[in-house]
Amino acid sequence: MFTVRMFTVQEKIAKPLGLSPGWRSPLQLACKRCIDVLVSALLLLVLSPLFLLLAILVKLSSPGPVFYSWRVVGKDGQPFVGYKFRSMVADADQLKPRLLAQNEMTGPVFKLTNDPRVTPLGTWMRRYSLDELPQLYSGLKGDMSLVGPRPPLITEYQRFTDYQKQKLVVRPGVTCLWQVSGRNQVSDFDDWVRLDLDYVRDWSLLLDFKILVKTAIEVFGGSGK
Repeated sequence: MFTVRMFTVQEKIAKPLGLSPGWRSPLQLACKRCIDVLVSALLLLVLSPLFLLLAILVKLSSPGPVFYSWRVVGKDGQPFVGYKFRSMVADADQLKPRLLAQNEMTGPVFKLTNDPRVTPLGTWMRRYSLDELPQLYSGLKGDMSLVGPRPPLITEYQRFTDYQKQKLVVRPGVTCLWQVSGRNQVSDFDDWVRLDLDYVRDWSLLLDFKILVKTAIEVFGGSGK
C-alpha cells in the first residue's frame, strides 16, 4: 500500500508546505476528532484486560515504574506528557548520552536497533507496538490524533530546524505515514519529515483510514523494533 521513497540531493531542498484542503474543512476536522474519540475510547475499553496484564508483566520483569512519562511536543510546538508502557530500564534517559555515538538516524532524533537499554519484555512489546497502547489516552484527551506526524521529544524538538518544525502544524498522531512506509529503512530524519509533510499536504479521512489499516497489518505482523 505504501513504499519508502528515497530522496535525491535536489529533493533535499525544502519546498513550501501546502496544507491539504481538508485541514480547512470544519466538517472533516470534526469527523477526524470524533473518530479519534470513539476509536480511542473503544480500544481503551476493549483492551483494558491487556493493559492490566502488560502492567503486571512490566512491574514483575524489571525494577521501575509501569509507565514511561513521554515528554514530547505537539501541535504548534506545545509540549505535553504522554505515556507508554516502560520498555527500557528505569534509568534509560541517564544512559542515553553513552549511546549517542551509535545513533543510526541522521539528525536530531536518536534511533538504535539493538538498544541495550531495552528489557527482554520491552523487546517483545516493541515488536508488536504494545508499549505504544497508552497513547490512546492522549488520543482521547486531544493531545494526539490516531493518525498524524509522530511527536518528537522536547529535547529533540529543541534541535529542529524551522523546516523540520513544519511537521507539527497539525496534531501529532499515534501512528503515521512513516510508520507504515518502511520506517526501519529510513535513516535520515529529513526523509522522515518529508513523509510527515506528504501526509500534511495530502491528508484526507480516506488517507487516515488507509494508514490505520496498514498499521493494524504492521502490528499483527510484528514489524516493530
